[in-house]
Amino acid sequence: MRILIVGGGTAGTILANNLARRLAHELKEGKVHITLLSASDKHMYQPGLLYLAVGRMTPDELYRDQASLLEPGIHFHVDPVEHFKLDEKQVTTKSGRMVGYDILVIATGSRMYPEGIPGLAEHAETFYTEASALKMFKRLQSFEGGKVVIAVGVPHKCPMAPLEITFMLHDYFKDRGLLDKVSIHYTYPINRVHSLENVAKWAVPEMERLGITYETFFNMKEVDGDKKVVRSEEGSEVPYDLLITIPAHRGMEVLEKNGLGQNGWLPTHRTRLNLEGYDHVYVIGDTTNIPISKAGSTAHFEADTLGENIAAIVRMGAPVREYDGKVFCFIEAGKDRATYAMFNYQTPPDPKSPTRAVHWFKVAYNKLYWVSARGLL
Repeated sequence: MRILIVGGGTAGTILANNLARRLAHELKEGKVHITLLSASDKHMYQPGLLYLAVGRMTPDELYRDQASLLEPGIHFHVDPVEHFKLDEKQVTTKSGRMVGYDILVIATGSRMYPEGIPGLAEHAETFYTEASALKMFKRLQSFEGGKVVIAVGVPHKCPMAPLEITFMLHDYFKDRGLLDKVSIHYTYPINRVHSLENVAKWAVPEMERLGITYETFFNMKEVDGDKKVVRSEEGSEVPYDLLITIPAHRGMEVLEKNGLGQNGWLPTHRTRLNLEGYDHVYVIGDTTNIPISKAGSTAHFEADTLGENIAAIVRMGAPVREYDGKVFCFIEAGKDRATYAMFNYQTPPDPKSPTRAVHWFKVAYNKLYWVSARGLL
């Protein structure tokens, strides 16, 4: 049984390790072959970019060697896939190698797409790559006051990021003694400040307590860098001195180039996690079009489910579990307070009042992530 995993992020790494442990005997006997193809020999802790942008982490803390995170028996290659031939059960890599499979898992992740809004890439700061997070950090350091606008596009990676950066910026400016010189304004595309209703109900009183203003039904249309205004499809215009954006995301370009899915999001069965129309192809992590949070915990819980199912297929010929939509997200409510949201397809989130204890648990998880990537947590 040849198992091919494409993508070495959170989802692909956890799944590969999960399968290597579950199928250790079959690997040893040569009955199973697990291959992981990635675009990089480094693994990034992506939630750390939020902290990098406000000077609370450094770039070196974000990375580990990918090979060091993998169980023995996994065949790991830095050789990204360029062509998917799903009907022929094979892929072609950048090096020109053709790799066949019996089971394929696509876990290629997502990318920010500020280019979709005229002027956004040129005039806004963001934190979804190391380079952009460092640029934002330097811009914040030199900022001495004015109107800060956080403009949100959807869909985007990490559902709580817009709220987290908003509250973290409040405390950042407070620590710099600039709160009396700064106003913070938050925009969101739908009729509340977050897509999850209970999270929005929690966030509004927090914003009002801190003097953070907000505008809903604000779908970004364009950014005018000369006039320093961001305009919405609904006709409103918001001036800014510093524009921070959580841009809309898309799936990875390789999927678009292969004509798979829409905007790189692959049509995925919400409980079985297979690509629609292909029983032997699975999709996990940000790459799915399942309408749930694109978060590390989503990838983790999907990988756990799929790992158990693939092992069952190898041993019994059929899967044994369904993914229930489980997600767990920390929500930083400043520099030293946090809460969390836990939910699934049936149960909505219910965030509690932020505490220092939850914040420190989040800080601890920043270190424990590497154990999580091994699938040991």
